[in-house]
Amino acid sequence: MKITEVIIHHLKMRLKNPFSTSFGTFHEKEFLLLEVKEENGTTGWGESVAFDAPWYTEETLKTNWHMLEDFIIPLLLNKEINHPVDITDLLKGIRKNNMAKSAIEGAFWDIYSQQTNQSLAQALGGQKDKIEVGISIGIQKTIEKQIEVVGQAIKEGYKRIKVKIKPGKDIEVIRVLREHFPNVPLMADANSAYSLDDIELLKQLDAFNLTMIEQPLAYDDIVDHAKLQKEIKTPICLDESINSLEDAKKAIELGSCGVINIKIGRVGGITEAKKIHDYCQEKNIPVWCGGMLESGIGRAHNIALTSLSNFILPGDTAGSNHYWDHDIIEPEVVVKDGYILVPQKVGIGYEPNIEMINQFTIAKKIYR
Repeated sequence: MKITEVIIHHLKMRLKNPFSTSFGTFHEKEFLLLEVKEENGTTGWGESVAFDAPWYTEETLKTNWHMLEDFIIPLLLNKEINHPVDITDLLKGIRKNNMAKSAIEGAFWDIYSQQTNQSLAQALGGQKDKIEVGISIGIQKTIEKQIEVVGQAIKEGYKRIKVKIKPGKDIEVIRVLREHFPNVPLMADANSAYSLDDIELLKQLDAFNLTMIEQPLAYDDIVDHAKLQKEIKTPICLDESINSLEDAKKAIELGSCGVINIKIGRVGGITEAKKIHDYCQEKNIPVWCGGMLESGIGRAHNIALTSLSNFILPGDTAGSNHYWDHDIIEPEVVVKDGYILVPQKVGIGYEPNIEMINQFTIAKKIYR
């Protein structure tokens, strides 16, 4: 394939409900949407999941735009590319900036699956026709509201509940939720809010039969997580610490985790995400697909990835209507009885809703 045009759309979408983590509260999501056109007329779509501030990783929406405009797009525009896996080698001279790389690589995978008359899931070797879905619930203002929101998610059929925690809103929150919902698969996500000084506190979580605790320690740590995992029974899931296959290999060798959360944007694209999946499968480490408050485009990529066989834990790919009044794809992502059907149509399986994309777009630039 030869790419002749790339369009960057800067969108701002308001969330239906505020989403709170240990880093702060989000009322809206700004992100970049990439529209990539191939010389024979095929169009692929990708999404940058970087936030507008560097709280999750060092990347931001603005740094992604800079990297795409000044480095990544010039390397790929009008180049003959045989397969999306070649993107990794073409961009290897650019260190990190994984979310920027992932945004355009996802569009190449979309084009490739259309050209080969496959769904994206089929192009990746996916084996599922539906995926189990969990949900990520932010920190609520009161424990009563937390119970209400979790209860509603359970009624809607979500297969796993992830609750954000932070110091001061952790043990008691989990204790009360477990009392109210004794049998629901429940996990806690700390977003790096703790240190090894909190071992005794974190040990208390062992009493609540959690499926895992996600990224309790520093965002770039592997060594201290290994020390913590030896002290607690609850499996540790690594998120921010895993940015590549090499990171995953080191974490598994050190015993830093029992589970890995794979996010396409965080690891630099679908190709690297699949490599991590395959390695974890060899090592009997279960994986699941985390969410980044994606629009429908990013959500579609997550669904395709989750169709791979070692995604045995429900991911964070909730339905469109959980986050947005109107998504930017047709049909929107729908959860039924805790499952999402994996699209069988060619490409990402959903059609971009151009009218909605234009409505939410606040800036746009074309590269040829």
